[in-house]
Amino acid sequence: MASLRRSIYKSPAQLRAMVEPGLITAAALSAARELIVPGRTTAQLDAAASAVIVARGAKSNFQMVRGYRHTVCTSVNEQVVHGIPGPRVLQPGDIVSVDAGAEYQGWNGDSALTVVIPDDSRPDVVAERAELSRVTEGSLWAGIAALATARRLGEVGAAIQGYIEDTGHDYGILREYVGHGIGRKMHEAPSIFNYRTSDLGPEVRPGLAVAIEPMVVIGDQATLVEDDDWTVSTVDGTAGSHWEHSVAVHDNGIWVLTAPDGGAAGLAPFGVVPTAIQ
Repeated sequence: MASLRRSIYKSPAQLRAMVEPGLITAAALSAARELIVPGRTTAQLDAAASAVIVARGAKSNFQMVRGYRHTVCTSVNEQVVHGIPGPRVLQPGDIVSVDAGAEYQGWNGDSALTVVIPDDSRPDVVAERAELSRVTEGSLWAGIAALATARRLGEVGAAIQGYIEDTGHDYGILREYVGHGIGRKMHEAPSIFNYRTSDLGPEVRPGLAVAIEPMVVIGDQATLVEDDDWTVSTVDGTAGSHWEHSVAVHDNGIWVLTAPDGGAAGLAPFGVVPTAIQ
């Protein structure tokens, strides 16, 4: 007998259950962000995020991925995603992306941010990387804003790519790594592309919960996986940025689960006001 396919749409009660893991994920990322300064190690960022998740009675969902034993991913400079925390010491001018997730009472949150460390000796490098991060974050919010009125999920990717193109930068958008649904598992159907596709994807309607995560690089989008079998780096050595939020579509609008304000500040420039899940 063929197995029944689980619906990608969740009930209001299930969406409400995803609020707390989202807030825990946000708090863990905030703790790690405070340590993105010269002299700290990526292992220290991992420890800070872990302490928050444990203190809130949750678990790191990253540690539930087969073969991965850390709480966060820390990707530096040419590393775009899936970097492994360790003894690496952060330096002035580094661009650092941190990706974290928490599972609480069987539900998941997933979010990422990017920080550029100041370096007075290399203002051009810092400015270039800060602009990359600004555009990547902006494209994330453009995608989230599109979700508020989209009829099909493919409109999100079109909004992300359109935002990046409108800045005039010739940035690369990773094709092999995309966003995803989220709920009982950290990675669920459907896929959320960060670029235009001919397939418009599933219908956007109440009950949809997705992790939108543009991964953008200064140069060519081609990547390789490092010898550690996790870290994804650019082939041409140019810097990358990664921003992500988990978002719920419900009866009264959208709510960014991994933002303490529900996404109000990030969505304001797009004229979108998030509404809490009832």
